[in-house]
Amino acid sequence: MSERTFARRFLAEVGTTPHQWLVRQRVLAARELLEQSDLAVEQVAARVGFASAVVLRDHFRRQVGVAPSTYRSRFAAVG
Repeated sequence: MSERTFARRFLAEVGTTPHQWLVRQRVLAARELLEQSDLAVEQVAARVGFASAVVLRDHFRRQVGVAPSTYRSRFAAVG
């Protein structure tokens, strides 16, 4: 199957592009790590597959509406 055919079929089935789906999954994983660990944002970014903390921060703000550090301060289970 070609990359383009895969992308079209993925969009038809899932309702989003493969890239957008992947970014969303990475942000969800980052949210869990921010809530449940004391890892630095840079470490969280690396663990979930973002190239850098800057990239994580950009996608995180777009999807969640706040910076990762703000999110952690509001929702962290780690005290």
